[in-house]
Amino acid sequence: MKRSQAALHLFLTLLMILAAVPLRADEKRVCTTRRIDAESPVIDGRIDEPVWDTVEWSGGFRQHSPYFDKDPHQETEFKILYDDEALYVAFRAWDTEPDEMTCRLARRDWFPGDWVEIEIDSRHDRRTGFSFTTSLSGTRGDEFISKDGSDWDADWNPVWTARTAVDEQGWTAEVKIPLSQLRYSNEEEQVWGIQVMRRLFRKEERSTWQPVSQDDPGWVSLFGELHGIKGLHPPRRIELLPYAMLNHERYEEEAPNPYATGSDEDYDLGLDGKIGVTNDLTFDFTINPDFGQVEADPSEVNLTEFETYFSEKRPFFIEGSNIYNFQIAPAITGGSFTSDNLFYSRRIGRQPHGRPALIDNEYADLPDNATIWGAGKLSGKTTGGLSIGIMEAVTAEERAEISGVGGKRKESVEPLTNYFVGRLEQDLREGATTFGAMLTATHRDISNHELFYLHDAAYGGGLDLTHKWNDRSYYISATALFSRVSGDESAVYYDQVSSARYYQRPDADYVSLDTTRTSLAGHAGSIRLGKRSQEHFRFETGAAWRSPGFEINDLGYMRSADEFNQFTWIGYHFNDPFSIFRRLSFNGNQWTNFDFGGSNTSNSFNVNSSMTFKSNWSAYAGLTWTPDYISNTALRGGPSSKWPGELSYSFNVSSDSRRRIDSALGANGDRGGDDYYSRHQVWADLNIRPTDAVSIGISPSMTKIDNELQYIDLASFNGDSRYIFGKMIRKTAAMTLRIDYCLTPSLTIQFYGQPFISTGEFSDLKRITDPRADKYTDRYHTFIDGVEITRSNGGNFSVDEDQDSRTDYTLGNPDFSFKEFNSNLVLRWEFRPGSTLYLVWNQGRSTSDSNGDFSLGGDTKDLFNVHPRNIFLFKISRWFSL
Repeated sequence: MKRSQAALHLFLTLLMILAAVPLRADEKRVCTTRRIDAESPVIDGRIDEPVWDTVEWSGGFRQHSPYFDKDPHQETEFKILYDDEALYVAFRAWDTEPDEMTCRLARRDWFPGDWVEIEIDSRHDRRTGFSFTTSLSGTRGDEFISKDGSDWDADWNPVWTARTAVDEQGWTAEVKIPLSQLRYSNEEEQVWGIQVMRRLFRKEERSTWQPVSQDDPGWVSLFGELHGIKGLHPPRRIELLPYAMLNHERYEEEAPNPYATGSDEDYDLGLDGKIGVTNDLTFDFTINPDFGQVEADPSEVNLTEFETYFSEKRPFFIEGSNIYNFQIAPAITGGSFTSDNLFYSRRIGRQPHGRPALIDNEYADLPDNATIWGAGKLSGKTTGGLSIGIMEAVTAEERAEISGVGGKRKESVEPLTNYFVGRLEQDLREGATTFGAMLTATHRDISNHELFYLHDAAYGGGLDLTHKWNDRSYYISATALFSRVSGDESAVYYDQVSSARYYQRPDADYVSLDTTRTSLAGHAGSIRLGKRSQEHFRFETGAAWRSPGFEINDLGYMRSADEFNQFTWIGYHFNDPFSIFRRLSFNGNQWTNFDFGGSNTSNSFNVNSSMTFKSNWSAYAGLTWTPDYISNTALRGGPSSKWPGELSYSFNVSSDSRRRIDSALGANGDRGGDDYYSRHQVWADLNIRPTDAVSIGISPSMTKIDNELQYIDLASFNGDSRYIFGKMIRKTAAMTLRIDYCLTPSLTIQFYGQPFISTGEFSDLKRITDPRADKYTDRYHTFIDGVEITRSNGGNFSVDEDQDSRTDYTLGNPDFSFKEFNSNLVLRWEFRPGSTLYLVWNQGRSTSDSNGDFSLGGDTKDLFNVHPRNIFLFKISRWFSL
């Protein structure tokens, strides 16, 4: 306890010292607005109402890219007005070659062709902002900006309107942004930060009103200022978005299963809402939320010991998610440890943990996901710079209905669960220093003894600090976290033997497996020091750790504990064009990993370079070398093992994305020492735009893995463990097809399809004999075919180690063939701002077997011969602002 208090005292002292360091104030450009006393302008794209004459045009744009601070090829001007309801923006995009302007349609947030954009720091906190983009075609895009421009959230979808018009002098646009969509103080006179940017598509040129270089270490902090806002008080903010949904599902009947009749119908009603609690805080709530997704998770076959990470797609959790992002160890170098996060929203409403044990002639109707009864978020930022985020969600107990000869019964497969997330973050020195804290909690009401392997309580939390100095060019960042989980002995035993830590490893003398434990606690954290920009040279170095007992997977995401990571990145970047290059960068990365027993488990080194040419083609190439390394997880709870080093490569080249047809081609792979492992993947992207309203994208890929030592199973012989591996040849083919047809900016038809085929064929089975032997071939013994091992017609293996003509143990057929196709056809019509109608047809096909042979033509034919599951869905939502 004394050590913790001392650490906290040191942390707070450091914070106060850093907060006292002054921040240089750069010269800001100023735009002056005024309140509308007459009728507000009609939003039709034509700037012809007299009210626009009450303010002056603001111009004087300078190039942002490719040549910083040069004269742009075309001039741009804008005006801003406001009233008690909205902010009004007028743009004049002058163009001396109006026939060369590019007017492409696309779905929202795709930013096609020529566009203009206004970014508003209405809180004037110099860290966050609201971005509104209007394309010449009328397509709208919007993003929430945070971390001084380091994070742009395109999933933020405010309600606003925009129209454009073309004339002989170029084009114009009018934008109306309801004040309810912004956040600002209630001071009598306010100053907002603003930036205005224009994209000249044919030149791939960006120009800005407030000059900001690509080498500058910030974005929002360097905005110009909007003056003249007086007497503006935050409006009452009540927004309601009720929805109704009908769906019809058809699939193959599975007689005599009473729950697979071949057809299901369902309907749903729900409500999302926003309430302005104060001018600083907003309460978002949802009742029976619609968490349907237009796009399915990507297909994959996971043969590793770690859980797959899937990105969030559900609207309620996406919006405002930046405040809940608490990475344990963010790092420019990348690496598996950088994906760990204190909050992983996919845990809420997840697939139930349990599955009922069925006997012969019993069938079960299992829920797909835990029902979210309700969820709420209180979020905002005070005028003092304190960001607040509080989320609460409750998921119902889910019960599977089981039908059999004895009648029907129900069994709990997911307990009633409460989830809590709280986040605070304080800005100091105009956002150049931030200090925050986060807490998560999960509580389960477990009534079914079969679910006692789940925690009844789980807590995680941490502190984070970021400080920037020397005009924000240098930074230091640190995190410190804790975790504690508790539950039945079986739950904590599962934690100890899980792939995150493997306490049962016989050579792990620094941890001990305790079958009587009912709780587990741990700590984690990171520290980074870096230089962001202002010169060609940049760097970041740091370290991170997760103690063996650290566990956050009830409401967070973590691949493994028991790690200490050290990392360094060095970059040398050219952002101004020269020679044949538009941009050019060289990077080097280094990683070193240890476990808490002091073993140096791995070291890796990487060099890479990316370049964009003046033709707007681009290319990338990188190499990574990992010398021989130690794995604590490869034997799935067995002793640590030594593995040959690997050399990895990656390269790609992309054509000019502005063309009607553009493409990209790339390859990546790994080559292991002693020829024990190889992986090679080739991929391509082809994008075709036959008209300004139609876009077609095709992305095929092919992967082959040849692995001499792929884990198969754990067996036992004479009381000793046998770690069984085998040679695996795995082939995977996948393709993503997207077709977008935009009839108008608010009416689109989208198709998404993804066939996926993956097969694995095993041979040359082995058992590990000396996992850390100096010589690779001394680490295993290959079973002698026909003497020590035989394979049945069904693919199972019988092993006779002592060669006494009796089977010592058997192994199931490890060969696999998995084929899946997911597709969606979606008509989306935003029939009025914020209100949307969807018509959706979803089709899925899936099949698997134990045939490891790969045949692209035959497997594709087999896939499309599978009886599909079709879902037809109608959904309508209506936005109300009260």
